[in-house]
Amino acid sequence: MNLKCTAYLDRPPFFIENTSSPKRVFILPENSRKQQNLSFKNIMFMNKDIILVAGTISRDVIENIREYIKSEGEKYKIAVIYSSKRALSSGQKKTLELVDIAIPANLDSTTGATEALLPYKDNLIAITCRIEAHIPEFQKIIPHVPYLKTPTVKSLDWATSKIDMRRRFRAYNKKITPKFAVVSDSTKTTLKVISKKVGFPLVIKPTGLAQSVLVNIVYHEEELEKELKKVFRKLSQAYKTLKRKSPPQVLVEQFMDGDMYSMDAFVTSRGKVYFCPPVAVKTGKAIGFDDFFGYQQMTPTLLSKDSIEVAQGICIDAIHAIALRSTSVHIELMKTEKGWKVVELGPRLGGFRQTLYKLAYNIDVTACDIKIRIPKKFNITKTPIGNAVAMKFFAKKEGVIKSIVGVKKAQELKSLYDISVNKKVGDRATFAKNGGKSVFNIIMHNKDRSKLLADVRRLEQMVKIEVESRSK
Repeated sequence: MNLKCTAYLDRPPFFIENTSSPKRVFILPENSRKQQNLSFKNIMFMNKDIILVAGTISRDVIENIREYIKSEGEKYKIAVIYSSKRALSSGQKKTLELVDIAIPANLDSTTGATEALLPYKDNLIAITCRIEAHIPEFQKIIPHVPYLKTPTVKSLDWATSKIDMRRRFRAYNKKITPKFAVVSDSTKTTLKVISKKVGFPLVIKPTGLAQSVLVNIVYHEEELEKELKKVFRKLSQAYKTLKRKSPPQVLVEQFMDGDMYSMDAFVTSRGKVYFCPPVAVKTGKAIGFDDFFGYQQMTPTLLSKDSIEVAQGICIDAIHAIALRSTSVHIELMKTEKGWKVVELGPRLGGFRQTLYKLAYNIDVTACDIKIRIPKKFNITKTPIGNAVAMKFFAKKEGVIKSIVGVKKAQELKSLYDISVNKKVGDRATFAKNGGKSVFNIIMHNKDRSKLLADVRRLEQMVKIEVESRSK
């Protein structure tokens, strides 16, 4: 149907109703007295000017969205909807002052989100969620915005549960995922099942916890028993804090020996996937830490075109296995002797990706994230303009920080782009597997890869974080 309508400058905004299809359409006055024929499709999108974000966001993300709005020449507003029951930090409160519309809502109520969004429902053009911890809030909002492009609530369940994710992978294509078992205790019987089904070495991954919290590698049964008991003890405490009613479960999977990479991609409502170039990842484990945090992320990589295409095929299988659509996806992979394997994926952009891709390829992933949800066409260039690296620095031991050496000297490096300090002297340094954050992060870039690598080496030699061990 192609409904024809007319708007005049000297008349106020009004509604018209097509009797053959009773849908109310809001028409704005035109800038001249001339009649103008408008298609039904154009009318439906005339007043869509609010980009909605589920959960609180960082100042950097707000700035990135503002840059996207400016580049598009649009007059979009940024709105944030968040749980009114969740206490906000002082930093989150200050960040909310930077958006156009802040919408507190009782997301646990059947009608809470609908009531909160009612004044804006005709103006919403897209909804996104940028932080993994806010995915549960996003899921509660989705049923209340039925005419926006979103993933399904169930697909987000699968994408945020390490156990459900592995089961979906195995059902769709068992070749893309390592051997695994799901356990709920550390009894002798459970240990025997793990040894037989998975084998050693293996990785323990608590389900339902973000990033590398409580993730550990074990090499024999005695170590497995000790680590499982410790993990279940800490999980019980974490579940009480998070008020989770389900019993704790742990994913135990085959340790994959190889090189780690990650890819960010964008999935249309029809399941077509657009990939950003791969990023090479070096974990804390690779540099001697008993931890799996992402120590170094660098792009472009040295992977061949053929190898990248194979990896992308594996990623597509993983995305389709989880049934994700209308979303960004961050996929972590291992390149092993037996081929590519998916470590896990998340329905969001990866950390540092806006900066890394902008510096290395001039790709604006925030723009892509919004456009895939409107939806709008976008282009991802694969031609690099430079090299970029993001690095997280943790203390070698846990304890109270006595000194941080190298941050000031790092500012002299020619490749330096940004330093963000998360902890200071006197704060406690904690490993990522125990829920800790990095002491500081550094991003560097250089057109010359060899010069960037030289500055990475200089940085590693100058940084030293000393701690004074204390009892927990």
